[in-house]
Amino acid sequence: MGKPTGFLEYKRETNTDVPVRERIRNFREFHIPLPEDKRREQGARCMNCGVPLCQSAMKLSGMVTGCPLHNMIPEWNDQIYNGHDQHAFSRLIKTSDFPEFTGRVCPALCEKACINGEYGEPVTVHDNELYLIEQAFSKGYLKPRIPKVRSGKKVAVVGSGPSGLAVADQLNQRGHLVTVYEREDRIGGLLMYGIPNMKLDKSVIYRRWKFMEEEGVAFRTGVNVGVDVQAKDLLKEYDAVVLCCGAKQPRALQGADPDRVGGVYYAVDFLTATTRSLVDAGLENGKWKTPASRDVDTFLATKEYISAHGKNVVVVGGGDTGNDCIGTVIRHGCKSVTALEMMPKPPAERAPSNPWPEWPKTLRTDYGHEEATELFGCDPRIYETTVKELHTDKKGNLREIVTVKVSFDQNRKMNFVEGSEKTLPCELLLIAAGFTGCQKYTAEAFGVELTNRGVVKTAEDEYKTSADRVFTAGDMHRGQSLVVWAVTEGRKCARQVDEYLMGYTNLRES
Repeated sequence: MGKPTGFLEYKRETNTDVPVRERIRNFREFHIPLPEDKRREQGARCMNCGVPLCQSAMKLSGMVTGCPLHNMIPEWNDQIYNGHDQHAFSRLIKTSDFPEFTGRVCPALCEKACINGEYGEPVTVHDNELYLIEQAFSKGYLKPRIPKVRSGKKVAVVGSGPSGLAVADQLNQRGHLVTVYEREDRIGGLLMYGIPNMKLDKSVIYRRWKFMEEEGVAFRTGVNVGVDVQAKDLLKEYDAVVLCCGAKQPRALQGADPDRVGGVYYAVDFLTATTRSLVDAGLENGKWKTPASRDVDTFLATKEYISAHGKNVVVVGGGDTGNDCIGTVIRHGCKSVTALEMMPKPPAERAPSNPWPEWPKTLRTDYGHEEATELFGCDPRIYETTVKELHTDKKGNLREIVTVKVSFDQNRKMNFVEGSEKTLPCELLLIAAGFTGCQKYTAEAFGVELTNRGVVKTAEDEYKTSADRVFTAGDMHRGQSLVVWAVTEGRKCARQVDEYLMGYTNLRES
């Protein structure tokens, strides 16, 4: 522990943000890193606890607190304080395959478990992690790790989201020959097309893509397994197949069918269209042509996206996806944006029944909410409310919606509150109500069983499916979840695949 009194001497300082009215003029990442001396102070705030809950991933009251990857956080925080960034990174990379992703989009379960957060402010673990990986790339001490010996075993990974990439990374390091199949034109899954560029710059994904290719992983994009390539052919060519296709079946909203009503879209389709248009217009070989490629004016001129420009937008559903929709429609130049959430508004502070180190069930205001408040003068969220009716024009395009307050009985059955209806102008309705499991066709092609939750069935804590030589990981296995959980699942699955192929394994889960 380099600075025993660091947590007393230094206050928590996070990466700063570009002001709202400046950052909404483009799709660039808007977090500004701290100067190096300030970053060292943030590392010094770590108490090097005897029992570091930040890396525990404990389940308390049905919720996980602490890092699922079991990152050795106190060790690398101490090294950051002492100026040993390369050594700090060497500890981080032992448990985390892609800190550049989690350091940007993870909600930081580690920080919620930090003991500094019991009575004060937790350590900036999230920002410290991102600092280490970006230092490693920029200073060149992260170099391709090319296996010296190959096992001769071949593995196909279907899906290139965070779980598929983690499986591929681990099995490649073990010496197996790994090919990743991706149905989209670019790798990354929801990292690429589900998360907006201002939250995760797509050049970061390209950078990792090329890095993994240098290490020996093969990628085949634009190949839809189960359609373009048959399952039997993959099983004939490879010793094992791992399904990491995500949980991409969107939850429908009753009476709001995107195929029947103009102006109604699933959030993931809306976000995908925006990012695809942005990347097609400005990203070549993993680098942006010019900074203007990510500016709003340049983007709007492409016209190859689902436009929110000049429209009254309603987003149904909270969570990260709903927030990302808010931030995106603001950059489109929407006329207004409203977010409907069925659940009650969370408290600003922890309730007595929700003590540290449990995950805090408190109000979270993210960048999209902040931007909408700045532009339109109020928080866009309306709680305990859903859509009751849609009204369209003569052409079948949405023009307004009727909202209604909801309540839940003891059996958690939702009921409308009589007399609470309100009419809102709305030309664009985005459904961000989550997902109901995987899209079934790939699972059916391999003959694997699904659960009643729409995900691939396995034994508890196992990744082997009901089909011979077929494994699964990530959201396709556990359901809609966080990037950090997808990476964790990928690592655990890779370990079981390796043991199946070799009879033993020396891969570490985390």
